[in-house]
Amino acid sequence: MELLEKVKKNLILQHAEDDALLQSYIAAAVAYAEGFQKKAPGSYSAEASMTPATEQGIVMLASLFYESRDGGTGGFFADSAQAAQQAWATVDLLLRLDKDWQV
Repeated sequence: MELLEKVKKNLILQHAEDDALLQSYIAAAVAYAEGFQKKAPGSYSAEASMTPATEQGIVMLASLFYESRDGGTGGFFADSAQAAQQAWATVDLLLRLDKDWQV
């Protein structure tokens, strides 16, 4: 299953109207993952090169970008001011598992 399909399932979206927008959020999430993990840009051009933890982090981050487009919420129908911070912390924990720790 493609990342777009996984993000749409996570968001419970059944229409294609926002596919281009979602693709841009997926690209941003992939770029964030590569930077966070100290991978070369384009390392995740093939989804098969991602571990399940990295893939889940990317799905969660792209979903967060979509759900909190106004920048003021944590997405996922959150009413807590700390929801966005908690979501980022979870994504970072998932991505940390595959981080290249070399200096």
